[in-house]
Amino acid sequence: GFSMMDFEAIKKAYPSICTLDDSFINYGLDYSGNKVSIEQSKVDAARATIDAEYAALEYSRKRAAEYPSVVDQLDLIYHSGIDAWKAKIKETKDKYPKP
Repeated sequence: GFSMMDFEAIKKAYPSICTLDDSFINYGLDYSGNKVSIEQSKVDAARATIDAEYAALEYSRKRAAEYPSVVDQLDLIYHSGIDAWKAKIKETKDKYPKP
């Protein structure tokens, strides 16, 4: 079996697999029901890619958590105008820049 059943990485490494569960040992099934052998090294490489893609979007998750609510943003626009809103949003964008 696998050192770690990482279904997300297996699906990334082997997109033809449509059936996979813990009872399978080193294989999944494709859409025709054929066994597809799974190599741990390919799963590990896919996991590394998934982890890198996730890390690359860290700035986006931090921004989303820090932006004011839509209601507060609309209130700011109403009371202070678009330029004040842009300045407020820019604070967060500057704090968490895109890599």
